Amino acid sequence: MSESQNIEYKSCWRDEYLKWICGFANAQGGKIFIGKDDNGNVVGVQNAKKLLEDLPNKITTILGIVADVNLHQTPEGDFIEIVVEPQPNPVNYKGEYHYRSGSTKQELKGAALDKFILQKYGKKWDGVTLPTVAFSALKQETIDFFKEKGIEAKRLEESCLKDKPEKLLDNLKLTDNGYLKRAALLLFHPDPEKFVTGAYIKIGFFRSESDLQFQDDIHGNLFEQVEKTMELLLTKYTRALVSYKGLSRIETYEYPEKALREALLNAVAHKDYAGCVPIQIRVYPDRIKIWNEGKLPEYWTVSNLFAEHSSRPYNPDIANAFFRSGYIEAWGRGIDKMSEMCIAAGLPVPQITNAGSDFWITFRKDIYNKEELSNRGLNERQVDALLFFKSKGEITSSEYAEKYNVSDRTARRDLSELAEKELLENEGDTNHSKYIFL
Repeated sequence: MSESQNIEYKSCWRDEYLKWICGFANAQGGKIFIGKDDNGNVVGVQNAKKLLEDLPNKITTILGIVADVNLHQTPEGDFIEIVVEPQPNPVNYKGEYHYRSGSTKQELKGAALDKFILQKYGKKWDGVTLPTVAFSALKQETIDFFKEKGIEAKRLEESCLKDKPEKLLDNLKLTDNGYLKRAALLLFHPDPEKFVTGAYIKIGFFRSESDLQFQDDIHGNLFEQVEKTMELLLTKYTRALVSYKGLSRIETYEYPEKALREALLNAVAHKDYAGCVPIQIRVYPDRIKIWNEGKLPEYWTVSNLFAEHSSRPYNPDIANAFFRSGYIEAWGRGIDKMSEMCIAAGLPVPQITNAGSDFWITFRKDIYNKEELSNRGLNERQVDALLFFKSKGEITSSEYAEKYNVSDRTARRDLSELAEKELLENEGDTNHSKYIFL
């Protein structure tokens, strides 16, 4: 058996391995075997009986926990098994906090350490109180807006219209012992950046990755940020296609409005505000990319988001207020809803990536229409081919050459240009070029 989240092998004992025990105790627990190589083969350890006596005392004295230490005797040699249970309280090794993640050990520092300690005591970052801020500092207009939205969504009773801020926020669990939580300030204070650096949104329009045309910064509390950002996205950063049904004017946005709003709300509700970096939205001629600093729940991957999953908000107090206002659902269906709306609009399913603390969601426009393609400097063959083969989802160089009666070399060149313009992706080889639609 190889090393894993809960298994570690050491060929001999060194006192620094107490850090590994500390890491297991702060995570899900695990076992350390002394006298095995990296593949789990027994190599034997000297003084096994002495270690059996010394290790329990060292673990208790230095780490303050109790671990089972067992001696195993085999024909290949003796080895020690140390069984570490997960601990409810933070465990430190000489003032250092270590954590087991995957098959590696990490020392927690800074914001990561703060979050770890808060979670050990059953708190989240947005649930910490700021005793120096009074209820009177909150913005009454935003509180009234929240009440109206909540009543409209039937998630608040009409009687709340008479509630003072103190009672409303207490009912929303946005206070603790009479003090406002960080979530309350982000949601309702006129200038939350006084308390949380980077608590705003940046939008930029890019012709290319390095060609920024114009930009906006959106400040204010989270409700104001969401509303102003959506307004800018729909009126300044994207176009609306106008049609008429009888005398009624109908505007169809390039991207589903509700899908963009859902993605924006996810970014705001799940952002790691301890990172002190604003949410960033990059708008291109053919796509929109929304970035926030944040991580998926432990042991989740992006694939979990596209499967049935529970709702596990990174900032539960912020998410609860958004739910009560009717902004979001509470069942973890946000990604499903965005995907369904994009498919209904004839657009690709949103792409989601998460690497480290970088969380991206990308919406792509249906660029395969004659007007859009004609603006990209394509020749008539290329435009016609994209429209003709779109339903099939792929083009081969031989199909292209046959349809347009051109040489294979010309076909390859035309298709290669389309791939360079990010209209197709090459999935073939040197003998049989195949290009798929994005």
